[in-house]
Amino acid sequence: MARNESGLMEKLVSLCKRRGYIFPSSEIYGGLESCWDYGPLGAELKRNLKDFWWKSMTMKRDDIEGLDASILMHPRVWEASGHLTSFTDPMVDCKTCGTRFRADSLEAETCPMKPSKSPLECGGELTEARNFNLMFKTFMGPVEDESAVIYLRPETAQGIYVNFHNVQKPSRQKIPFGIAQIGKAFRNEITTKNFIFRTREFEQMEMQYFIHPSEDEKWFEYWRDQRLKFYHDLGINPEKLHLKEHGPDDLAHYAKRAVDIEYEFPFGIKELEGIHNRTDYDLSHHQETCGKDLRFFDQVRNERYLPYIIETSAGCDRTILVVLLDAYHEEEVKGEKRVVLKINPRLAPVKVGVFPLVKKEGMPEIALDIYHNLKKHYKCFYDDGGAVGRRYRRQDEAGTPYCVTVDGQTKEDNTVTVRERDSMEQIRLKVDDLVAEFRNKLEF
Repeated sequence: MARNESGLMEKLVSLCKRRGYIFPSSEIYGGLESCWDYGPLGAELKRNLKDFWWKSMTMKRDDIEGLDASILMHPRVWEASGHLTSFTDPMVDCKTCGTRFRADSLEAETCPMKPSKSPLECGGELTEARNFNLMFKTFMGPVEDESAVIYLRPETAQGIYVNFHNVQKPSRQKIPFGIAQIGKAFRNEITTKNFIFRTREFEQMEMQYFIHPSEDEKWFEYWRDQRLKFYHDLGINPEKLHLKEHGPDDLAHYAKRAVDIEYEFPFGIKELEGIHNRTDYDLSHHQETCGKDLRFFDQVRNERYLPYIIETSAGCDRTILVVLLDAYHEEEVKGEKRVVLKINPRLAPVKVGVFPLVKKEGMPEIALDIYHNLKKHYKCFYDDGGAVGRRYRRQDEAGTPYCVTVDGQTKEDNTVTVRERDSMEQIRLKVDDLVAEFRNKLEF
C-alpha cells in the first residue's frame, strides 16, 4: 500500500490535535507562537523516546554518565562560551508589514501579505540587517538591573562542560568517557514554523564525549556511525536519512569537524542531529574565564591535558516530529481509507487496546480484568464504545500496536483475539500468555 505524502504536515498536525498528541499552548487565549503542549499521547511518546535515548546512552554503556544541570547558570558561563557575543542571527524588518525575518534565509521566508512571494519579491521595503542575540534574558532577585541579569540556557552542553570534574571524579571515569543530559533549552528565534521543527522552548538530548586530542578523528567517526544507527533502531526509514559533512566555510566557530544527520521532511531535507568535534574550545575558554584548572590527569599516558570533546546533539521535539512523520500512513482497506501511525511499538504511547466485542454476556468484566492485569506492565486503553472495527481504527490513528478483543469464545477456552496494527493480522492467544507475548515485542 503506497504512502500518501500529499499535505502530510497539515494532516499530521490535525491528527496530533484530534488524538491528543500535541496542540497549541494557551489555545483558549489564541495560542502563543511556536509554543506547543504535549497531550496524553504526546507526553507518553516523549517519555518513551527519552527513555530509549537514555538507555542507549547510559544504561547500556559503562563509559557514559548522566547529568541534570540547572537551567539557570552563572552569567559568566555564557561569556566564556561565546554566547553573549556570537549567539546571534542577522535580522531585518519589513517596513510595509512590520514582520521580522532572518536576513540569511529571506528566499525561504513567506510574506504574510503575499503568501506566494518571499520578502525579496513582495515589494516591501526591508531595513538593513542587524544582529539579534537569541538568548532569553531575565533577572534574578527583586531588583531588575544589570547586576541581576541572568539567561535561560540556549543549550544544555555548557552545563556538562562546567561540571566536567564534578562528574568525572566521583564516577572515577577515565578518558575516553561521556556525560549525557536531557533538558530544556530556550532560543528566541526570529522566525519559527513547521510545527515543532523549530520552537523557542525545546528539549535537547545531548552527550559530550571527552577524549585524548590525538584520537579525535577515530571517536568522531565512531559517534557519527552510532548516532545514525540510533535512528535505524527507532525504526526511521533509512532511505530518508542522510549524512551531511560541513565544509570549512560552514563550520561553527567552536568546531574542527561537523556532520549533520538529516531527514527528508515534507518541507525539505533538514538537520535532525549534529555531531561535532569541538576540540578543547569549551574547556579552555571556561578554564581561562573561571581561573580553575580543568585539565585531566591521564595516569596511563602520565600526561595532564584538556580533553577534546565529541558532541552529539539531538532535539527531542524534532525527533518526535520525525517519528510521527515517518509513521503516518494512509491506506485503502476494503474500499475505505485507513489512517495509521506505524510507530515503533517500543515507542508507541499506548501499547495495547483492550475491547469487549459487545457490552453484554460477561464480556466487559473479562475485558476489564485483562486490561487491569496488562496495565501493571504497559500503558493500555480500554474501549467498549461503538463497533469493534471503529475501535480498531481509533487505535490505528493513535499508533497502538496491539489490540486484544474478548468475544464469545473467550468464555469457552480462555483465549482472546490479538490484532497487530500494521498487518491487521489476528491470532488467538491464551489470556495467561498475553504478558509474555507482549514482553518481547514492547520492551526496550
